[in-house]
Amino acid sequence: MSHYHAVVWLDHNEAHVIHISPDDVEKSVVQPVNPPRHLQRKRGSVSGSRQPEDPHYYHDVVEAMKGATEILIVGPGHAKLELIKHVHAHDHDMVDKIIGVETVDHPSDAQLVAHARKYFVAKDRMLEM
Repeated sequence: MSHYHAVVWLDHNEAHVIHISPDDVEKSVVQPVNPPRHLQRKRGSVSGSRQPEDPHYYHDVVEAMKGATEILIVGPGHAKLELIKHVHAHDHDMVDKIIGVETVDHPSDAQLVAHARKYFVAKDRMLEM
């Protein structure tokens, strides 16, 4: 089923992709094949760099987002920004579909759906003005 809106909550360990229509909600969970234990700075590293991100994880999240025309991306940390970077680098057709990025802690799926519905209603009202 095709849905107009989707909300994606993600951190480095999993992504909840929820497609939303007025009378239906379709959920999926994407997890990296090798979830990172820690993404903090490497101790003893001369460069002090972080462990590399898993591009396959972000690709799988993008695949789960397909079918939505407008996408809200939320999450507690930097993973949402890494997803945006991935989309800009590898999935150019998805760039214009991402209409918002917000910091959100760890809501339940029901809270996430409620938040997304309010967000999309407010966004649609702004366009009507």
